[in-house]
Amino acid sequence: MTTRMTTLPSGLTVVTDAMAHVKTAAVTVMVGVGGRDERADEHGISHLLEHMAFKGTSRRTARGMAEEIEAIGGDLNAATSSENTAYFAKVLGEDLDVAGDILSDILTDPLFEPGELAKEKNVIVQEIGAAEDSPDDVVFDHFVAAAFPGQPLGRTILGTPQAVRGATSDKLRGYMSRSYKTANTVVAAAGAVDHDRVVDLAAEKFAPFGSGSAPAHDRARYGGGVRTVARPLEQTNVVIGFEGVSFRDPSIYATGVFTNLLGGGLSSRLFQEVREERGLCYEIHSFHWSYSDTGLFGISAGTDPKDAGELIRLTLDILHATAAGATEVEVNRAKAQMKVGLLGALESSSARTDQMARQILAFGRLIDLDDIAARIEAVTIEDVRAAAAKLVSTSPISFAAIGPKRGLDKLGQLAEQFRPS
Repeated sequence: MTTRMTTLPSGLTVVTDAMAHVKTAAVTVMVGVGGRDERADEHGISHLLEHMAFKGTSRRTARGMAEEIEAIGGDLNAATSSENTAYFAKVLGEDLDVAGDILSDILTDPLFEPGELAKEKNVIVQEIGAAEDSPDDVVFDHFVAAAFPGQPLGRTILGTPQAVRGATSDKLRGYMSRSYKTANTVVAAAGAVDHDRVVDLAAEKFAPFGSGSAPAHDRARYGGGVRTVARPLEQTNVVIGFEGVSFRDPSIYATGVFTNLLGGGLSSRLFQEVREERGLCYEIHSFHWSYSDTGLFGISAGTDPKDAGELIRLTLDILHATAAGATEVEVNRAKAQMKVGLLGALESSSARTDQMARQILAFGRLIDLDDIAARIEAVTIEDVRAAAAKLVSTSPISFAAIGPKRGLDKLGQLAEQFRPS
């Protein structure tokens, strides 16, 4: 085993994977809070905090931080999701201490200077505007809002311009003080790393981090529904789906296999029948997102407005037929794709730190890659059909569409009529 894990007396977890023949080192600090942990008056604050962490500390200016990491050829960035916020760096192995010092500095001593905050709020408002200009992206925001109405999990990660502009330095400090705790934080490093050295670095640099646990987020309540947005576009973008399963659910691997064989590759049923045989779209794919207490399964596509109704009917027919009649050949092909995708992606040290940190936050332990591959391989055709039947028969449909106004309401009505027998 090349992976090692240590939990410090403070509650902070350190995990490493020493990867032979790799000269670089990746380090990720992942905190188990995100968009769904925000209160009503904090919409978008997780993402804003991620931005502001890089805007200066008592020891570093924003520019000085950028110059320092790039002077050693390194890269520094962050990302926010519904349940996690990650801060990460990649450097040569010999410079891991520098990366660790910068990451700890921005997380234990951010200034949140009002002038920098005003500028960064404007930057994020521009980011929100850019997202709104991408209908094939923003349709997913409406899909999630339909699936989880009136709750944090159904809101956008970026927030709204009004919410972002209303954030203050005190709000950022309050949210960070409440949510950024040692018990829900993992320091993960991979590549040219030494575990004991990373442990010593984390113990020293993260000593000021708040101890204890962050409040648990409210349990998600899947609702379902229809959301349509009229825009003068050349295409109509649609997302159709149902409640999925948590990453803790025993059927998670079978659900993944079904999702893959339905619309995960060029040989999948959706790609072959909707695009190749009927020419109704350029791209169509299925997906499954897992959270700690629920999941979301869906199919997305973009098509000519005049073909949208036919695409929806055909897609739902294929979904129904595949759920009842997935074949052994399809299951085996999907399992092979999943295993190669999993193992290939984790050849990157950065991807490895991300996966290790997520495993610790989700399960409190590391899961061996061979074990994951074995669990995928153990999925049977009966498992797949059972998981598929659960997906399409136990929850109301969620549907979102963005496109020209004419005929848009009828698409939602068409989607709502779908109920597998």
